[in-house]
Amino acid sequence: MTLGVDTPAVTRSMGARYSTFVSRRASLLPTLAAVVILVVLLVAAQTQFDNFLSPRNMSALLLDNAYLVVLAVGMTFVILTGGIDLSVGSVMAFTGILAASLLSQGLPVWLVIPVALACGGLIGWMIGVLVHYFDVQPFIASLAGLFLARGLAYVVSLASIRVENEPLLWLQRTRWTVGDWYLTPTGLIALLTVLLAFFVLHWTRFGRTVYAVGGGEQSARLMGLKVARTKVLVYVISGVCGGLAGVLLTAYSGAGYPRNGIGTELDAIAAVVIGGTLLTGGTGYVLGSLIGVLVYGTIKKVISFMGAEQSWTQIIIGALLLLFIVVQRLIVARSARRR
Repeated sequence: MTLGVDTPAVTRSMGARYSTFVSRRASLLPTLAAVVILVVLLVAAQTQFDNFLSPRNMSALLLDNAYLVVLAVGMTFVILTGGIDLSVGSVMAFTGILAASLLSQGLPVWLVIPVALACGGLIGWMIGVLVHYFDVQPFIASLAGLFLARGLAYVVSLASIRVENEPLLWLQRTRWTVGDWYLTPTGLIALLTVLLAFFVLHWTRFGRTVYAVGGGEQSARLMGLKVARTKVLVYVISGVCGGLAGVLLTAYSGAGYPRNGIGTELDAIAAVVIGGTLLTGGTGYVLGSLIGVLVYGTIKKVISFMGAEQSWTQIIIGALLLLFIVVQRLIVARSARRR
């Protein structure tokens, strides 16, 4: 007696299971695509450059982009609600130059850092109030925040201010090593920020409200959720992250400069979108934003290894980012058709 296998039936069953998985986990697909892109980039770079995946080079990837990771975390909260924050680069410059100025006047670092965070949060609060209570478009409200923070940075100082405060410089100079791998306090702070944001978004009522507001503000309001508080708080969180990024960048560079962070807000938005967070809100993961920053940082590092001109670096990064965003949009659209 011969036992046969109904291949078409098995194929249909596997196809049904795949369709079910895609329909139920559609929100994960853009983030998974970012992970695949990162792996492909790393493998291709290692093939081209033998020492690309060396422990020191990979450790430097987090070190060089710690401030961008923190900015991307704050931006993730805002974009999840369907908003946008164009002020984070200027907030980073303002808080960075403010911290450098205060430290140069002899204030202790334990006081300067909270002041920087509070200033960033205050600018974020102002943007949130404009967005919700005055019904100003997030683009316009955050653009006002951008000009305000940049202007305040120039008020503090028009020139670079060197930092010689040892406790602040300790954040960058310290190396915790395991073999050839190393981690700095700035990198650890960035990772802890990601973990804290992950906990808040997925394990707290506030986090669930953030997703609900992004999925449909009117529906969230009808469910009795605190929409107003949530919309304001996400901008406060983004502002605080901008303040923290300013401190990290000042520690990284050893100086505050009022022109720091020009265009960095676009880098943060690109990293968040590459990581799978949709600009329409309601879908995305802060861990995906971390992956997006690593993708972005890897692209820059590959271009640096290639020795390309700065203008070509921007062109290639822009083209690759556009490609990634289009691919992710196609994945989401295909998932929606399967439902």
